[in-house]
Amino acid sequence: MRINPIAEKISNVRQSVTRCVSLLSFLCAGACGLAVGYPLDTVKVRIQTQRQFTGIWQCVATTFSKEGVHGFFKGMALPMTTISITSSVAFGTYRNCLQCLKQARGTVHVPSTKPEIFLSGLVGGITQVLFVAPGDIVKVRLQCQTESMRRGSKPKYRGPVHCLLSILKEEGPRGLYRGALPLALRDGPGFGMYFLTYNTICELLSESRTEKPAWSAVMLAGGFAGTVAWSMSTPMDVIKARLQVDGSRETRRYRGLVHCIAETTRTEGAGVFFRSLGINCLRAFPVNLVVFVTYELLTGLLQAKPDSADTPRVGLE
Repeated sequence: MRINPIAEKISNVRQSVTRCVSLLSFLCAGACGLAVGYPLDTVKVRIQTQRQFTGIWQCVATTFSKEGVHGFFKGMALPMTTISITSSVAFGTYRNCLQCLKQARGTVHVPSTKPEIFLSGLVGGITQVLFVAPGDIVKVRLQCQTESMRRGSKPKYRGPVHCLLSILKEEGPRGLYRGALPLALRDGPGFGMYFLTYNTICELLSESRTEKPAWSAVMLAGGFAGTVAWSMSTPMDVIKARLQVDGSRETRRYRGLVHCIAETTRTEGAGVFFRSLGINCLRAFPVNLVVFVTYELLTGLLQAKPDSADTPRVGLE
């Protein structure tokens, strides 16, 4: 049977519009989530890398008393300006991988299976590391600067651009990817579990697999998806942060991933890998709740037919 070329063009345009709407919604949702969770992210990084901070509230109080509110937002400028690139890479890889897996089994217009969702998230999380790593190391090093210019102290890095250029000058291009391996080991499984948990909870709370989940299901699934993902990713997150900060010292303490794990375990015990688990979970629920609600809200407002077959069944798909 011959396919009507006009109908095919209309179908292609609809698919393109759907993908653009989903991508725009995802970018806005990611920016909102970043802004909401950044103060707790700063506290998390400081607890992971500096022994002077013994707990969440002690770190919050010390940071506020010495650096003010600004201390919680150090290094946020670069992630906020590059989130469109990193999110596009993660989102695009995830969606394309999901589509390829569905085409491979010859069922394009049916919901994705659980292994397909996890594998697509895994690939998306690993792929984005190439673009995330340089900005992430700048963010972490700025977050770990406890000096306050208001008190006359002179921090090593004056801002994101100065930090980026300093790393290139002192450590070379490879310095921007210090900690990239644990970052990939964190984000790959983390992204896979992130999408899988969201999809599973939405299905459990929806009356059928063909309709969009209710707002309450989206909020609950988004919050739990982030919490489960971070619970799985926290140990590698600790290793990543320590390797990134270690590069700024005159005498480096760690020779690599394995040595960092062994040395940290020997000197501080295995429990240190879960030191920031509490704050990760505390931060993950509201952040990812905001991300998914913003995504679903914008998708519903911008998409002409949100209940059509083209609408992604998985949040952020």
